[in-house]
Amino acid sequence: MPLSKDEERILSEIEEQLYETDPNLAREVSETTVYTHSLKNLKWSLLGFVLGVAVMVLSLSTSFLLSFVGFLVMLASALALERSARHLGRTGLQQASQSGRGAALKSAVGDGRQRMLERFRRGEQGRHG
Repeated sequence: MPLSKDEERILSEIEEQLYETDPNLAREVSETTVYTHSLKNLKWSLLGFVLGVAVMVLSLSTSFLLSFVGFLVMLASALALERSARHLGRTGLQQASQSGRGAALKSAVGDGRQRMLERFRRGEQGRHG
């Protein structure tokens, strides 16, 4: 059900007052989505996973106990990563990929993928041609 002109005007006035009285809150509310928390958890989980793998691999020859701790960190991070991905869902991933940083990451990964496919095709043509 669309808003009437009067309701739209009232909402615009409320928004303007919010920007005037508390610009930080207005900016935070405009940037925050339902998926912000899950995205943040996803990033931290990914970082924890990478750090866990690094600790596990680097300490494997020196300390079994430290390597096992790295494995546990990696395992816990993988479980947290999976949980965050489930909470985020397909819609959240699409929204993240359309955001500024997500779009830059997607284009970088897409460009790299495109270059790899081109190299593969050139290699195949060289063998068959």
